[in-house]
Amino acid sequence: MSLLDKHLGYRAPLDGIRAAGADPSAVRFDAVLSPTEGMLDGKQVILLGTNNYLGLTFDPACIEASAEAVRQWGTGTTGSRFANGTFAGHTALETALAKFYGRKHAMVFTTGYQANLGGISGLVGRGDHLILDADSHASIYDAAKLSGAEVIRFRHNDPEDLAKRLRRMGDDAKGSLIVVEGIYSMIGDVAPLKEMVAIKKEMGAYLLVDEAHSMGVLGEKGRGLAEAAGVEDDVDFIVGTFSKSLGAVGGFLVSNEDNFDLLRIVSRPYMFTASLPPAVIASTLTALKRLEEDKGLRTRLAANADRLYDGLRNMGYVVGPHASPITAVVMPDQAMAVTMWNALLQNGVYLNLAIPPATPENKSLLRSSVSAAHTPEQIDQVLAVFEQLGQEFGLLKLARRASA
Repeated sequence: MSLLDKHLGYRAPLDGIRAAGADPSAVRFDAVLSPTEGMLDGKQVILLGTNNYLGLTFDPACIEASAEAVRQWGTGTTGSRFANGTFAGHTALETALAKFYGRKHAMVFTTGYQANLGGISGLVGRGDHLILDADSHASIYDAAKLSGAEVIRFRHNDPEDLAKRLRRMGDDAKGSLIVVEGIYSMIGDVAPLKEMVAIKKEMGAYLLVDEAHSMGVLGEKGRGLAEAAGVEDDVDFIVGTFSKSLGAVGGFLVSNEDNFDLLRIVSRPYMFTASLPPAVIASTLTALKRLEEDKGLRTRLAANADRLYDGLRNMGYVVGPHASPITAVVMPDQAMAVTMWNALLQNGVYLNLAIPPATPENKSLLRSSVSAAHTPEQIDQVLAVFEQLGQEFGLLKLARRASA
């Protein structure tokens, strides 16, 4: 018996996807030409599934800062900050993040996934209570496992259910940690944060907001949902990532909590992971400055998000509850989702195929994420392909009947 035999239940679905065309797990780009275009099998495609919200992966200043850091500091740190020391760039980035969020403390992790894994597991442990939205990201659920805390789930984006579950806990609700996300990565919906903050304050709990998909997207200054909702002072911890709006890789945790520095020695994913290379630190610092100084990035992103969302909804596709940089089209079943995804790819549109069990309510989705760098013409080209294929496969007739 092989150690991998326990996963054989995934073999038939994977083979079925491969038989229908391209394998989403094996897509290989020949080249990435810009934040919005790539070459795939010798053919140019529009990139609509990259999470490159502000389009900064090819920003000239970010590239030059990264290249200069390599020349000055080398290609990597070769170890954790605890073992190998902190480079000047790490401190500079943490200082900049703390200032950006108006917090006393910031801590940089090597990935956004580790920011949740290390931050949450450092904040709660055995004997503590962790209150999670049912649609939380995998990194949050893995953090829960690592922490050993007792986990209580509430219905997605349901403040009443959150309140009910906290009240059932009695005195144990005080000091528990509630974790929600700013923008949820599959559907693109946002948390009702004002209502959740009111419940958190009533029950004496702590609140952590994962702003991975909302940093650089929401808020007057791009700080995310907590800023947009006007409740920053009532959010105890904010987690985010550099791999979305800032066009790099890495993650962070910011807070005003006393003794925050102790997390650096109790968070295993931080303490035992090699720190970010200088090139990534440098490009991220530069991207953060662009985010702060260029409000037009968010304006263009919002316009592109509205253009795609409204276009798909007006055709008759089933989409999420409101426009955001993430727009997911609900497919009638997995087979059609795979067929449509392949057809989109063949017609020059690359986006994300999202199928159960990784999706809310086991829906099959075609997930797109627009960028500030997309042109209106590119969005219209994508919409034209969706309309052509929707008519060809009878999806628009099905959608119109369902909404009638």
